[in-house]
Amino acid sequence: MSEINVKFGGEQRMILGPATVADAIKAFDRDALKKSLAAKLNGEEVDLNREIAGSHEVLSIELIGADSRDGLEVIRHSTAHLLAAAVLDLFPGTKLGVGPALMEDPRYGFFYDVIAPRNLTEEDLPVIEKKMRAMAKQNLVYRREVIDKAKILEMFKERDEPLKCELIDEKVVGEASVYYIDNSPFIDFCLGPHVPHTGKLGAFKLLALSGAYWKGDAEREQMQRIYGTAFATQDELDAWLKQREEAERRDHRKLGKQLDLFSIDDEYGQGLILWHPKGGIIRNEMERLLKEELERRDYSFVFTPHIAKRELWVKSGHEENYADSMYAPTSIEDEEYRLKPMNCPHHIGIYKSSPRSYRDLPQRYSEMGTVYRAELSGTLHGLMRVRGFSVDDAHLFVRPDQVHAEVADCLDLAIKVFDTYGFERVKFELSVRGGAENKLYLGADEDWAAAEEQLASALKEREITYERIEGEAAFYGPKIDIKIEDAIGRVWQLGTIQLDFNLPERFELEYTGDDNQKHRPFMIHRALFGSIERFFGVLIEHYAGAFPLWLAPVQVAVLPITDRINEYALSVANELKQSGFRVETNTISDKIGAKIRDAQIQKVPYMLILGDKELEEKQVAVRHRKDGDIGAMSLDEFKEKIAQEKLHRSL
Repeated sequence: MSEINVKFGGEQRMILGPATVADAIKAFDRDALKKSLAAKLNGEEVDLNREIAGSHEVLSIELIGADSRDGLEVIRHSTAHLLAAAVLDLFPGTKLGVGPALMEDPRYGFFYDVIAPRNLTEEDLPVIEKKMRAMAKQNLVYRREVIDKAKILEMFKERDEPLKCELIDEKVVGEASVYYIDNSPFIDFCLGPHVPHTGKLGAFKLLALSGAYWKGDAEREQMQRIYGTAFATQDELDAWLKQREEAERRDHRKLGKQLDLFSIDDEYGQGLILWHPKGGIIRNEMERLLKEELERRDYSFVFTPHIAKRELWVKSGHEENYADSMYAPTSIEDEEYRLKPMNCPHHIGIYKSSPRSYRDLPQRYSEMGTVYRAELSGTLHGLMRVRGFSVDDAHLFVRPDQVHAEVADCLDLAIKVFDTYGFERVKFELSVRGGAENKLYLGADEDWAAAEEQLASALKEREITYERIEGEAAFYGPKIDIKIEDAIGRVWQLGTIQLDFNLPERFELEYTGDDNQKHRPFMIHRALFGSIERFFGVLIEHYAGAFPLWLAPVQVAVLPITDRINEYALSVANELKQSGFRVETNTISDKIGAKIRDAQIQKVPYMLILGDKELEEKQVAVRHRKDGDIGAMSLDEFKEKIAQEKLHRSL
């Protein structure tokens, strides 16, 4: 027996060992243990059955409950393993790939890649799900074992799992953890943690089946990807499934075609967006709003090429870290060039084009810069995941003493812009270094501490509630991620404000300080939309295609009741156009009901119904797409009404 010094819930005491994490939590609070799925042991996520031993060190334990983000990730990852176990049981000989939890994808919660003895079909999904439920009811234990590399390789070779062997060969040094689900054919090489047993799972649903390639490489093994989702409770799952039905009704791909906003054509290339005139109008309005706000904040607007010499991407680190997402080099007069995946190095080139003094800073560069990513076809999804897109990009080059003010202004900009679009629920996350993994991050500890404090103080100054996320910082600096909740409750990761120690160092950026010495500036990466294409997709689904008047490609539909009113209708439309409104006139010989129905389908905000009475009294009968008939008024009154909506960007 030994004594173990444990801290839990603000209380510290000695417990007798040997013991597990679950034993330790139980010694403090039995009810807390019932709510636990896993735990954090000195900051490391572990299973509840992880053994702990006595030492001079105080062991700090925090529970991971089902009501937390970490808990949901444990549920989803454990359910992915349950899925693999069910597939192995139903289809012996299946080869396993990877099966992660998906926390940022609003469509799915997890997937597992498999190569089954035969091609699986959608009809197999209910059968697999039924098997998963049967296994869940058996309370099968998730068991972890730490084994040396040679034994793990031998184990998976015996199971004829070449893909797992490849992963183990690449990732394991010394020893690693292997997970079993008792009384099932499932074994996986995995970091964990997992729920204690399958009885903790139940609120799950298999959703879709698609093709995939091993490691995303089209030259490698073709696999099948089984998607699903999971939640802590059935009520949460039911609410999500209801939300999913509504999401299908709002699908931007369907509405994009119905409203003639954009298209994607295999003849031109998958993942490449063709913006139609109506979509182009909305894009112009999106860019106009952003430009107005940036001009108020004294940004400079820059334009840079779509390609650069390959050496630039080597110097920036993109070739090393993002080569798989970059298009292959092309040669021009014995020099190699690559399409740009990001705009950062080009903006650095503008900064470096002249000597900079401390008086010149901050330099704020903004560009709606088009970039290119070599995404695999299986990952593409309408406007949400594409191969060519425009980033509402900005790079700020600042002195250390300017970081706080510039970050605060970026936060103000984000709040103002997202509020204009009607996103009332905006979430902020401060991503910082993790404890044990700090060696993976560039820069000195004091620089990181100062940078994290600058970001945190800017959030606090604006009285913004935020969540601190350990271990999610970019390798080159801490960041603030901005997420919005749309009209049906889905959360989208959009904006980011990132501090960068890396590129200023790689490119030897300098400014002359007031001490006449050379200093290194900080670099702030700032994007609000992430990409204009993805944000456009979010907007389509948020509004269900019914854009507010200021964004709508057609703001007013003029609908004459009979052909003899056409001339008056055209004169009304012309006057509205002269006043700066976007108008369409339907002079087709058709019943007025059909004309109204067509305008409703096209989600036009206002319809002007014109008949003999309106012609005689020189008025317009106004109909709103949502509120119905508003009544008759003079054209000047109507123009004033919609002019105010347009001016204030009313929703």
